[in-house]
Amino acid sequence: MIHNEWNFILEQECAKPYMQALKKLLAAEYKTTTVYPPKDQIFSALELTSPSQVKVVILGQDPYHGPRQAHGLAFSVNPEIPLPPSLKNIYKELEAEYHTSVQRTGDLRDWARQGVLLLNPILTVREHQPLSHQKIGWQLFTNEILKALNDLPQPIVFILWGAKAREAKKFLTNPNHLILESAHPSPLSASRGFFGSNCFKKANEYLEAHHETPIRWTESNQ
Repeated sequence: MIHNEWNFILEQECAKPYMQALKKLLAAEYKTTTVYPPKDQIFSALELTSPSQVKVVILGQDPYHGPRQAHGLAFSVNPEIPLPPSLKNIYKELEAEYHTSVQRTGDLRDWARQGVLLLNPILTVREHQPLSHQKIGWQLFTNEILKALNDLPQPIVFILWGAKAREAKKFLTNPNHLILESAHPSPLSASRGFFGSNCFKKANEYLEAHHETPIRWTESNQ
């Protein structure tokens, strides 16, 4: 159950065979192995950012697969957890764009509450096995989320980092929205176009040009 307008899509999809099979598989997975995020946090990104609130969408891939890291939001970790490498690079880019020191935990829920949907196309993962749930049906569900986002009337900035995220472009056809693309912030690719992309400033400039309140990216969440 998602306690906002996203629940309509969840209920609609839950009636389909693929989601019924996915729910059965997940029930077994959570019983027999370690899966992240905790079961009650799978839909946290959707719960924190309802459709009418969405200003920016940042697409991830699948959740962090280490203990106590993932809590249902792409790139975000629980506040007591050290920053993962990709998030460190995200903060480095913020520091370069805004010429300020970014002193934040890795908890991005304050971004979510401002209208940043931090969406992983794959919503669960086995411990220490990245992409272990990429073929169980999650993308069928999150593709419906992307289609619904595309249809929303308000201006939205879609930030697509890396090849996996760019696959979403086929769903993003609404001229009211802005698509920003770059390399992924991973240490393997950040120097090939993520650093210097100015994606955060560009997103805020677009929002301001459309009379929307910009995102407070750099402010401390502690």
